[in-house]
Amino acid sequence: MRIEKCYFCSSPCYPGHGMKFVRNDSKQFRFCRAKCHRSFNKKRNPRKVAWTKAYRKTRGKEMSVDTTFEFEARRNRPVKYDRELMSKTIQGMQRVQEIKEAREVDFYKDRMKDAKGYKKAQAREEIANGLDLIQPAMSKNRVPEVMAKFEKNREKKANKRHDMEVN
Repeated sequence: MRIEKCYFCSSPCYPGHGMKFVRNDSKQFRFCRAKCHRSFNKKRNPRKVAWTKAYRKTRGKEMSVDTTFEFEARRNRPVKYDRELMSKTIQGMQRVQEIKEAREVDFYKDRMKDAKGYKKAQAREEIANGLDLIQPAMSKNRVPEVMAKFEKNREKKANKRHDMEVN
């Protein structure tokens, strides 16, 4: 029993599920569901369809290069059943999965590290642009104080960027 990968979205195709398309040149394509098969027939590029693994990898949202991917390689050589070999293989697979999950968590944290600052900067900019909308809610005497503080922070960041560019 072998779990194949969907040609379009790279999700697992379990035995008895999905469909197989065989082209005239004998190339076989496995699809996990009709959505993938339909997209393939429409000649869509998986790297441009947002819900596929290929899209996520090309956009840097998932790891694309890692040594744990080598363990997923398909092996066609039949091996005589040995209980001890089987147990060691399963333990090895579990260990590789643990390592892979830990690396994925680290990759995600590294990716999201810059996003927090970016979101804060965007929120501040939106507040500055729409200050006239929230101005009636704020007391009239505090508005200049808030704007002065915002401008001061903006100047600091501009000076910091300028210093980094000069160096």
